[in-house]
Amino acid sequence: MQAPPLQEWLWEQRGRQCTEKLRKNGFDAYWTPDLETARNQILSICARHSTFGFGGSDTVRQLGIIEHLKSAGKTVFDHWQPDLSPPESLAIRRSQLTCDCFFCSANAISLSGEIVNVDGAGNRTSAMGFGPSQVIIVAGMNKITEDLPAALRRVREVAAPLRAKSLNMQTPCAESGRCADCNAPQRICRITTILHRQPVLTPTSVFLINQALGY
Repeated sequence: MQAPPLQEWLWEQRGRQCTEKLRKNGFDAYWTPDLETARNQILSICARHSTFGFGGSDTVRQLGIIEHLKSAGKTVFDHWQPDLSPPESLAIRRSQLTCDCFFCSANAISLSGEIVNVDGAGNRTSAMGFGPSQVIIVAGMNKITEDLPAALRRVREVAAPLRAKSLNMQTPCAESGRCADCNAPQRICRITTILHRQPVLTPTSVFLINQALGY
């Protein structure tokens, strides 16, 4: 989503600050002005890999990376393909854990350079920490928060209700827009992962895009 010029300016200042903090925390981090710039930089990284996994991310899919990789003859593990049986979906999720390059977004990223993700199944939170040879995290500036407590609040107050609603989940937050710390069978907030620093064995690139993307 394109923002007004003054919002773009503010996002750029915060994005560059966050990028510097992420780099100090060991991540290979970039601020980019738009999707096209990010896509071109990401594809240059993809060129050296053969197999790719994709977590459930609307942000990443807006890049059009999956279609490009498939047309280039790369192997793509995508559990969002239509008409998959539960065993097929599970097999794909497991393949994401050992692929060359795993893509995901973030529920929130703090200006202090910490990356927060909350999952229901855990395939994304597992793969982003250990397993793939490379991880690429893509996030819009709407995901940036002042600090780590604010990042955790964003998950409860913004990301989780919107995501649950988008998936038509039968949860209190999908009805009221507010977290009830529920025990609903379809609760999507079950596993929280915070990357305080780049994982020791997992090179991680982070792309901040100066737009509002995803939830």
